[in-house]
Amino acid sequence: MHITLESDYAVRIVSCLVRENKRLDAKTISEKTCVSLRFSLKILRKLVAADLVKSFKGTQGGYELAKTPSEISLYDIIETVEGTYHFSRCLDSDYECSCGKSGMCCYQRAFSNITDIVKTELKKYTFDKLSD
Repeated sequence: MHITLESDYAVRIVSCLVRENKRLDAKTISEKTCVSLRFSLKILRKLVAADLVKSFKGTQGGYELAKTPSEISLYDIIETVEGTYHFSRCLDSDYECSCGKSGMCCYQRAFSNITDIVKTELKKYTFDKLSD
């Protein structure tokens, strides 16, 4: 199991902004992270919409962190790119379980516990700790 390429790239982009600790234009971010400019812009739009990154227009424009590295976790990035994390699609509210049981079945309980564990662990990894 892997996180998606988009999530991996989003982590790279935020890491770049943390490491550089200054406003960078999208082209520079793209070059430093080895992510295509088009894909970088797509990811940056999501990060801006989630208030994790600020966008500035004009000749002095570019992108910078909207929060301190200690306030941004891997969970924040993955949730921003992927949406709400669930270990299994059977935990999605619109999923119709085929097991025929009313309420949560044993698999949903197990997957729910795993989901909680993964979320808790991802929240522990903030970018101030990751940049050491």
